[in-house]
Amino acid sequence: MLHAQYQFSGIVKDEKGKALVGANIFQEESFHGTISDQNGKFQIFGLRSGKKTFTISYIGYEESEISLNITGDIHREIMLHPKTFMGEEVIVTAVRAGKKDPVALSFISKDQIKQGNSGKDIPYLLSLTPSIVVTSDAGNGVGYTGFRIRGTDATRINVTIDGVPLNDAESHGVWWVNMPDLSSSIENVQIQRGVGTSTNGAAAFGASVNFRTSVADKLPGGEVDVSYGSFNTMKKTLNLGTGLIDDKFTFNVRLSQINSDGYIDRASTDLNSLYISGGWFSRKNILKLNIIQGKEKTYQAWDGVPGYLLLSNRTYNGIGKYTNSEGIEKFYDNETDNYQQNHYQLHYSRELTRNTNASISLHYTQGKGYYEQYKEDETLSDYLLDPIDIAGQNIEETDLIRRKWLDNDFYGVVASLNHKTQKLNWSVGGGYNNYLGNHYGTVIWAQYMSNGEINHRWYENTGDKFDYNLFGRLNFSINSNLNLYTDLQLRGIDYLIDGYDDDQRDIDQSHSYLFFNPKAGFNASLNKNHRIYGLFSVANREPTRSNFVDADPMKPGPVHETLFDYELGYQFISHSFSAGINGYFMDYNNQLVLTGEINDVGDPVMTNVKNSYRLGIELTAAVKLQDFVSWNVNFTLSSNKIKDMMEYVDNWDYWDGIGPYQYENYRETTNIAFSPSMIAGSKLDFKIIKPLNISFLSKYVDNQYLDNTSSSERMLDAYFVNDLKINYGLTTPWTKKLDIYLLISNLFDVQYESNAWIYRYVYNNTEQVMDGYFPQAGINFMAGISIKF
Repeated sequence: MLHAQYQFSGIVKDEKGKALVGANIFQEESFHGTISDQNGKFQIFGLRSGKKTFTISYIGYEESEISLNITGDIHREIMLHPKTFMGEEVIVTAVRAGKKDPVALSFISKDQIKQGNSGKDIPYLLSLTPSIVVTSDAGNGVGYTGFRIRGTDATRINVTIDGVPLNDAESHGVWWVNMPDLSSSIENVQIQRGVGTSTNGAAAFGASVNFRTSVADKLPGGEVDVSYGSFNTMKKTLNLGTGLIDDKFTFNVRLSQINSDGYIDRASTDLNSLYISGGWFSRKNILKLNIIQGKEKTYQAWDGVPGYLLLSNRTYNGIGKYTNSEGIEKFYDNETDNYQQNHYQLHYSRELTRNTNASISLHYTQGKGYYEQYKEDETLSDYLLDPIDIAGQNIEETDLIRRKWLDNDFYGVVASLNHKTQKLNWSVGGGYNNYLGNHYGTVIWAQYMSNGEINHRWYENTGDKFDYNLFGRLNFSINSNLNLYTDLQLRGIDYLIDGYDDDQRDIDQSHSYLFFNPKAGFNASLNKNHRIYGLFSVANREPTRSNFVDADPMKPGPVHETLFDYELGYQFISHSFSAGINGYFMDYNNQLVLTGEINDVGDPVMTNVKNSYRLGIELTAAVKLQDFVSWNVNFTLSSNKIKDMMEYVDNWDYWDGIGPYQYENYRETTNIAFSPSMIAGSKLDFKIIKPLNISFLSKYVDNQYLDNTSSSERMLDAYFVNDLKINYGLTTPWTKKLDIYLLISNLFDVQYESNAWIYRYVYNNTEQVMDGYFPQAGINFMAGISIKF
């Protein structure tokens, strides 16, 4: 049956009758959208008859919503009124890609965050976006969690909050356990795959993730969210806000607590967080203060489950095991990780002209914590303790309890100047950041303390790191259909390490880098429904702290990595269907990987390999099957290879007094570890009646090699898991909104492991392994209620 199709056209103006160039016009509950041209005009084609709702928005202006009964072509003149205060989106303008920037990206809205926020950590909020794989040490998404994008680990993914760098300066990682329930204070998220646009902080060496914190509500109110589920998991959140006071001031606070026993034995978590945001707003100014505090206590589960136990005891956790004086095996009850992290951010933005704004942010992050371990039969001299004589017996070993501490400060400033017109969109900006880290270890108890005292310190070292960057980005419209893009970044690093590590190795060293990271591309709109884009980018990344300190001092140290990223994409958008394809080729020079090589004390080190690459295709599609059914799906196919790699394996049958002899295997081409050749995600939504939303969530991850040898004997098996989420929302006389939800994770009770580690060695002429796998929970539940008032 053929349906008549109509168009909605018009012109967007301000209150003075001047055309607004680049206003966004979007049809709700569809994929239809466009922007106004240099005369403020727009057209949306292919509309079927019936009632439709359109949202018109423009930076600095109040959003307008229009409901129309479509029975034929409609033309409207739309007037937008200036906001009484400046929009907070300007804070993140410089680090985000625009609609005409040639970047492969995903966007998660506030509503999507709200729907997906069920107590699990941030990686699980992002898990259905393209090319992402998530994992959890405790097996249920609470506590220590992580993700990879295109096979790239977290140390190569740039993360910012309101443009402020979040990655740890030394490890380059992000530890979500330090920021519990962050998703309850997030307005939206943009994920850029590949190098993407220039940003602040660590190198975007595989992807970048930018969070924008919650914006000020006009009206006072609050929200209480309580949920409970499997493994005694409980999440409690309280949000309160004053709304706009005198149209100028606002204050918001959030308190959260998350507790869980974890799926893995003793993998418990006790997480607490506080978010405070206060702001002053005017027509051309924003002054905003954010305070984010997180405190965590997590029982260690990072060793995983030995492979030989997976069939018999999938929840086994060997960390903290010791034998008491009666010869009984016990587990130390405080084998925990303890850390508190406080973030302070002060943002100021000002509209200089109608098309130009400037932003500056000051930030300070304070972190301090330790992990505690019970250790048996430790050599006293390793802890700078003397052997002792008891009744004529020479004592050289002791049981002890130790803590490894990190006390650090990270502070700096980031700034940008942004200009946008119909033909020209540019940003210039940069940042300067300083990190001061103090690493040390203390013995808090020992069976034989010898010449030590309580809190005896056996090692200490510091890391001082300066990171600075300048960038300029330009998007120029040749005509209404073609945009050219360029982005240039200069990034410098000075890093000083001083002291001794826990093996009493002198790790004094210093490193300096100056990187030039250019990008160039295009975006071509073939018509209202089709666009193609392409981008070439260069990124450079310095080694991490562990790369430096673990390196063998008798051999050449690690050098920086370089990535040449080629992206080419196509997108189609119509009324009820959108689709995209993005091809990428990420060509690495000197990528740091594990080859089995060890340092002078027998610990594994990462080695630069000259040539490696990731080649892939990302497919995305979204369709509205009916008014009450929608389906979003993504699919990634990739090939991830290392060329000309020398592999090393320890041979314990030959020992030189320091460590084992290593034999070598040359591999001409091999697969990169933890880089599945196929990843797929799906979200099927049903809205049969208005208050009820049922989502069926699916994730497929192909086989993953545990090391860079392409051996099927050392591999995570592919897995396909499905979740069911049911949301029921309604308004009542005493609430603004009441939501009840139920999440059933791993609906079909699939047994799978999402991560692992492995160590190979030869003993008695036989190759053997030590390993640890991270099993994920079978079918489990989480139910909650959210009351907004």
